[in-house]
Amino acid sequence: MNTTPANTPFRFGVVAGQAPTGAAWSDLARRVESAGYDTFVMPDNVSFGHAVFPALAAAAAVTTRLHVGTYVLANDFRHPVQVAKESATLSVLSGGRFELGLGAGRPDAARENAMLGLGFERPGARVDRLVESIGLIKRLLAGETVTVDGPHYRATEATVLPYGIPPQQVPVLVAGGGPRMLRIAGEHADTAALGIPFVAEEPIVRAAVDHVRSADRPTGGSAELNLNLMAVGDVVPRYLAGRIDPAALAASGAIGAVHGSPEEIADQLRERRDRLGISYVLVGDELMDAFAPVVRLLSGS
Repeated sequence: MNTTPANTPFRFGVVAGQAPTGAAWSDLARRVESAGYDTFVMPDNVSFGHAVFPALAAAAAVTTRLHVGTYVLANDFRHPVQVAKESATLSVLSGGRFELGLGAGRPDAARENAMLGLGFERPGARVDRLVESIGLIKRLLAGETVTVDGPHYRATEATVLPYGIPPQQVPVLVAGGGPRMLRIAGEHADTAALGIPFVAEEPIVRAAVDHVRSADRPTGGSAELNLNLMAVGDVVPRYLAGRIDPAALAASGAIGAVHGSPEEIADQLRERRDRLGISYVLVGDELMDAFAPVVRLLSGS
C-alpha cells in the first residue's frame, strides 16, 4: 500500500498539439516555459502530429528549465531497447529534463497499429508486454547490459549508454484507466496518470486513486498523481466547443473541469490535492493561456 501526501508540490504542464513549422514548434515550447509551466509533453501518434523524440529534442534545445516528455508512448510501437536508447539520449542532451510516459495503447489504436503492420491484441496481452517493457527499460537506463529471452521480448547483451555516460535517472509515467493498469502505475511508475473520463465525478476518481495506492511499491514512497484538464473556466479545446457547457460541467463535479477566477480555481485544485492527492495537472495548449494565472498562483506550493 502506498499513499500520496496531500502536501506533494504541484507541477503543471502543457500537452502539445499541432505546430505546422519548426519555428512554430519552438515558439510554443518557449511560450510554455515563459508562462511558468514545468513540463511540455506530447502524445505518440503515427498518422498525425510530429514524431515524439525529435520533436521533444527540438523543444529541449530552445528551453532551459522546461522538462519535456511523452504523454504517452504506445508501448507496442517500439522495442524497449529502442525506447531506452532514445530516452537515454534525450536525457543526456537535455541535461536531465526528459520524462518518459508509457501506456499499453489506446483502445482505439488498432488503426495506427495496422499502419505499422502490427496486430492489436486484447488489453491483457498488451498490458503484459508493457510490464515486461518497463522492467527492461529501467534496467538499461540504470546502465546494465541486458540479455533476456522473455515471454514478449528478446535482447542479447543490450546496452544503451555510451562509454563514460552515467546511469540516467529518467522519471517514468504510466497512464491507465482500468484497475490493473492503475495498480501497475502505482507499483512501477514515478507518476500515475489517471486515464479516466474527464466527466468522471469524485467517486470514480477516488476509486481510481485507490487502485494506484493499493499497489505494492518495491522502492517505497508513492506515485505522483496526474490528471489532464479539459475545461478551464469557459475555455475548452476546439473539438469540444459547442458540445459541452464548461460551467455546468464544473458544477457537476467533473474532474476534468475547473471554473471561476484564478484564485477560485487554485482553491479547487488545492482541495482536490488534499482529498485525492492529485498534484500534477496538465492542460492542452489551447488552454495554456487561460490556465497560466493559476500556475503563477500555485507554482512551487
